[in-house]
Amino acid sequence: MLKYVLPLLLCGCVMLAEGPAVGEDEPQVDCENAMTQHDMNVCAQKDYEEADAALNAQWVLTKEAAKDWDEGFKTLNMIARAEEALLASQRAWLKYRDTQCDVEELGVQGGSMAPMVYSSCLAEMTRERTEELKSLVENY
Repeated sequence: MLKYVLPLLLCGCVMLAEGPAVGEDEPQVDCENAMTQHDMNVCAQKDYEEADAALNAQWVLTKEAAKDWDEGFKTLNMIARAEEALLASQRAWLKYRDTQCDVEELGVQGGSMAPMVYSSCLAEMTRERTEELKSLVENY
């Protein structure tokens, strides 16, 4: 039995060594002309990643503004909880966004377009939240 296993193990090792490296980049996709469902899925994911990066950048600005508000509240002997409230609202929003996108994806569950539907939902809701955070800074 061992004489059969050893060649299979060696063969498997060679096959693994020749496979793609872990973390290898996705092939380049022209998102302006995505034609296949795979390409559309990749582009939707990239769109979400861009929206998420913008959200994270705005988050830093909004969180700093909330700290400033708290300092102003303290000087007026008021309750300083802007940063705490902002963090709580962001956590609640993240949970809402993720579950809402889960619901939207259910309509195509198991289908090849499910990743695109989910990523598109994440991107849209994330852009909306970025605008909400920006508005908080602008209006206070």
